[in-house]
Order: sequence, then structure tokens, then C-alpha cells
Amino acid sequence: MTAGRWSMAEAARDPGPEEVLALARRWLGTPYRHQASCLGAGADCLGLIRGVWRGLYGAEPEVPPPYSPDWGDISGEEPLMHAALRHLHAVDTASPGDVLLFRVMACGPAKHLGILSAAGEQARLIHAYSGHSVCETSLTPTWARRIAGRFRFPPRGS
Repeated sequence: MTAGRWSMAEAARDPGPEEVLALARRWLGTPYRHQASCLGAGADCLGLIRGVWRGLYGAEPEVPPPYSPDWGDISGEEPLMHAALRHLHAVDTASPGDVLLFRVMACGPAKHLGILSAAGEQARLIHAYSGHSVCETSLTPTWARRIAGRFRFPPRGS
């Protein structure tokens, strides 16, 4: 690299929001299937993130353990948060292309994920949830209040 300039190879290492969103939007319409991550056949919210990860990096960094679809779980354990902290980069402010982690119940663990597709007053989220295919919806104030973490996909090769 020369001072102040990134080479093409270095720029290709960092997945930008356009790449993340293009991959995520390919999943739109994929039916909801608990614990699935198969483009066009079935995915849940984690399956969507796993699929985007595979599109960016190839193999997944780990196989997720079986997990309950029950959003009312109050075990106190935070497996989704811990996995996000292991594999993604925590950020203070989310931008389009970043992963948002949600706590559905104030006393429960974070159990929902989505990819921010637009920020500001017209904030939007790409996600999947029971009874819905992968979709792009408004990030409502109710969902915004439940954000438990904001994460960015890491540079390639990190």
C-alpha cells in the first residue's frame, strides 16, 4: 500500500455495505424454517446471517448448536450474543450492512438478528421470523428499543 491509497487487493478484503446488502437481498422470499440456512428453501434469522457469512467468506466459522425457537427463554445465557462477539466486530452506531441483535424480552437473552438495510428515519431491516419469509421491513420504534448489539462483518482474512 502506498501512503493514503489502498490497493485493489486490500479493498477487496473488506466487505462493504453494498456487498452485504446484495447478498442479504438474494435471500428475500426464502421461507421461514427454524434452524435452516438454505437460500430459497428455508432460513430463520440466524440462517440468513449464516448465509450472508458464507457468501462473504466461504465456510462458516462454527456450527451453531441446536437452539429453541422460543423467544420467551429466560435462561440468562447469551449464546447468540457470545457468538456475535466471537465472529463479528461490535460497533457503537450501526450503518447499512451491519448486523443488529435484538432482545425480544427485556429479561431474556438476545434471540433475533437482522441486517440493517437503511438508517435514519426510514430505517429498514432484512430478517426472517416465524410465519414470514426473509423480508425487508421498517425498523419500527418497538424493534429499535430492543436492540441489544450492533455488529459489522469483519475484514476478510482477519
